[in-house]
Amino acid sequence: MPSRPNLFAAAFLRNGTGWTGAEVDLTEAEIADDVGDAVQEALGLTGDELAVLCVEVEDEWFAIVRYDGEADPRVFLSDAQAGLTDSLGELFAELAGVAVDKETPDLGIRPAGDFELLADFGLSAEELLELSMEEGMLPADTLSVVAERLSFGDELDRLR
Repeated sequence: MPSRPNLFAAAFLRNGTGWTGAEVDLTEAEIADDVGDAVQEALGLTGDELAVLCVEVEDEWFAIVRYDGEADPRVFLSDAQAGLTDSLGELFAELAGVAVDKETPDLGIRPAGDFELLADFGLSAEELLELSMEEGMLPADTLSVVAERLSFGDELDRLR
């Protein structure tokens, strides 16, 4: 299995007054449920809350996972080919419902997953795609813009 790169992961819990964030340890994550368990542990979730997980891996890719109560997690992955570079990328590709194409690895950046997962917060699918594919934007930069749009930018900055 490919190696585990440098990563930053933080989850944000929506409460009545805004958002609260916590860093999430994904070093032991091997299956999709491990990611959800790590978010639940970091935020102390009880089951019916709305939480957003932001993951950035070096300058390669990012993922956003939305946990909404008991519903299945909704996942946006900035590059469907993330699974070729590391085991965490493989895990997020699986969560996003993407089959990693090992035969034709250089197809350029191809976002995958649920493009609408933040639409009800005012971040449309088109804007999310545009942000994720903007030339010169690093994953950290894109997640900062997303966090600002959702009003947890200060929490993200605090955790970085």
